[in-house]
Amino acid sequence: MNHYFSRQPTAPSHRRRVEIFLPDISLQLTTDRGVFSPGKVDAGTKFLLCEAPRPDAGCTDLVDLGCGYGAIACALAMRAPAATVWAVDVNTRALQLCRENAQALGLENVIVADPGQVPAEARFDLVYSNPPVRVGKPALQGILSRWLDLLREGGHAYLVINKHLGADSLSRWLAQQGWLANRIGSRQGYRLLDVSRRSPD
Repeated sequence: MNHYFSRQPTAPSHRRRVEIFLPDISLQLTTDRGVFSPGKVDAGTKFLLCEAPRPDAGCTDLVDLGCGYGAIACALAMRAPAATVWAVDVNTRALQLCRENAQALGLENVIVADPGQVPAEARFDLVYSNPPVRVGKPALQGILSRWLDLLREGGHAYLVINKHLGADSLSRWLAQQGWLANRIGSRQGYRLLDVSRRSPD
C-alpha cells in the first residue's frame, strides 16, 4: 500500500503547484502524489509556521523532521538564512521535491537528507515537525526519541499534532520519558507542543 511515509511511493506522478501565505513570507512549492498533503499545504503545517517561535539569530542548526515537499524547511531557511536547515524524510519522492523547491527559491542553506545521511554527531538548536503519526505509535515514539535526543542544551522542538490522532496522549508520553512538553497553541483540532531537551541519565 502506498503511504506518504513509504520509502518508494508507487502512486503515478502528477505534479502540481501550491502556495503558502504566511504573515512574513510566501512560497510557491511543487508537490506530487505519494507525499504528504499533495493538494494543499496541510492546516497543521500552516498553524506550526504561523504560531511556533521563529529561529533567533543564535540558532545555527535546524531540522524539519518529516519534511515532505519542504514547506517547513523552505520557510525556516527563508527566516533564518544564516542557519543550516536539515530537511529529513524517508520518502524519496518527497526528498526530491524538497530539493527542487529549495533550489527554485534560491535557498542554499537547506540540506535534504534521508535520516541515515545525517551525521551521528549532528546536534540541533531547534526541531520543527508535523510528525508522521500514521506510522503508528511505536514507530512514531522511536522517531521522536531519536531526534529529540539530538537537541542541544537549551534546544526546543515544536510539534504540531491533531488532537484526534493522539496529540494529548503523545504529550503525556513525552513527559513520562523526561521531556518537558508544553502546549503553546491549539487551533482547529491541532495542538502545538513545545518540547524541551531532557536531562541525560
